[in-house]
Amino acid sequence: MQHRPTTNPHGNRKDLDNIKRLFPYIWDFKGRVFISLSCLVLSKVAVVGMPLILKEIVDTLDSQQLAANATLALPLLLLLAYGALRLMSGLFNELRDAIFSRVRYHAMRGISSRVLKHLYSLSLSYHLDRKTGGVTRDLERGTNSLSSILNYLVFNIFPTAAEFTFVAIILLGRYEPRFAIVTFTTVTIYITFTLLVTNWRMHYRHEMNGHESKANSYAVDGMLNYETVKYFTNEQYELKQYDETLDEWEGAAVKSQASMSLLNFGQGVVITIGVTLMMIYAAQGVVDGTMTLGDLVLVNAMMLQLFIPLNFLGIIYRALKYALADMDMMLKLL
Repeated sequence: MQHRPTTNPHGNRKDLDNIKRLFPYIWDFKGRVFISLSCLVLSKVAVVGMPLILKEIVDTLDSQQLAANATLALPLLLLLAYGALRLMSGLFNELRDAIFSRVRYHAMRGISSRVLKHLYSLSLSYHLDRKTGGVTRDLERGTNSLSSILNYLVFNIFPTAAEFTFVAIILLGRYEPRFAIVTFTTVTIYITFTLLVTNWRMHYRHEMNGHESKANSYAVDGMLNYETVKYFTNEQYELKQYDETLDEWEGAAVKSQASMSLLNFGQGVVITIGVTLMMIYAAQGVVDGTMTLGDLVLVNAMMLQLFIPLNFLGIIYRALKYALADMDMMLKLL
């Protein structure tokens, strides 16, 4: 019995060229694209503004506590501003999603129609030699990949880049260069480590998928040909093949989980070192009188906030590569 080899979706492709082929469909609604990007920027301005307001709240309360015979007053205006920024962040995120949905689905519709039109124009010999199920599967997966790619770019990668830019501007403008240097270095090491380990561990996932498909083929073929298996008393042989394949799947699954744990721990180490260095520098600034407690809170909050979206970098990177592979399969039909 022959089984399909494990596919590797990361061969030589022209991903950048494929993404460029989406631009005409996206640009049909350039107004919506501009508004969506504006909402993205405003959302990240609100996100970065929250630690700034939090700093002012801490400094206000701290200064009131230090003042002699002062009655501690609630900085109500600052607290309301903090709540307003949090509300704005969620509002602009949802507006971005709602406005960009027309762009995303229009691109899916346009490229799918173009591929199908092209398939109708091909000769009869092409369709006789080609398996229709494979063509329709490539078309279906490719269409879904367009939505995934646009989601990852507009809702994950661009927002993270925008937030990092705003954080960099604030750190360079308000504090000593060492804070920005630590941030840049930590993010660079984090991204490099994540991409390298993710690429390294992908083959374990490929092995898992291949062994799972193979085991499923043994089970389904055995059930469909149950009479033949019973006639030749081949139950033990079929079970042995199935179990041996699952044994290989189990080994690959354990390695995949272990490598995932290594990735998560390594990411945690990088974040911890970066945040600890930032806190040491900030605490030293408070002791020296060049920084306030609010500055310490601000630096810590910004650093941690920056790494929240980066925590999903490995998942997004892997999913993006698969989506690009699916889109490439569809565009090759053209």
